[in-house]
Amino acid sequence: MLEDKQRWNKRYEENPMPQSVSGVLEKYIDNVNIGQALDVACGTGRNTHFLANKGFDIDAVDISDYAISKVKNTPTINKIETDLDKYNITPSKYDLILNINYLNRRLLSQMKEGLKQGGVVIFETFIIAHGDFKLPTMNLDYLLRKNELLHSFISLDIIYYEERIDINLRGERIKVASIVAQKS
Repeated sequence: MLEDKQRWNKRYEENPMPQSVSGVLEKYIDNVNIGQALDVACGTGRNTHFLANKGFDIDAVDISDYAISKVKNTPTINKIETDLDKYNITPSKYDLILNINYLNRRLLSQMKEGLKQGGVVIFETFIIAHGDFKLPTMNLDYLLRKNELLHSFISLDIIYYEERIDINLRGERIKVASIVAQKS
């Protein structure tokens, strides 16, 4: 855990992270009942702050104490510094579970169970694309396979799903998958 924390702290300190709210969150937030939210791998809080401004009470979870220190201290934000490899999502607690630019397959079934009836998951992260764009090799455990995200949440009502080419902060072409799904 300490090694992961140090790696993420260094990454947040040295590399620019997106400051604007996630496009998929901004586009689909009106599909979510305001209430309790979970921001998985919240980073410095760009999406957490957006949700707080919308009226949500948020559990903002990240391993990086540096990143968590950048999340605002407000009564509606519960900052949780923990290793997501060991974190467990409370069943039937959340109106919204948000996961942007992070993949921990162990949490996928917990996300479905963590939603209240009518709760929504908004999830977006990277797809294996190295052969297409000649990007440096990353750990493939943290990259989705084609249609994997869709299959992971197929038991929910799918509101939106897309796999697309995007541009990262370094101007490189990448592939991402996005899903918005509701527990009925």
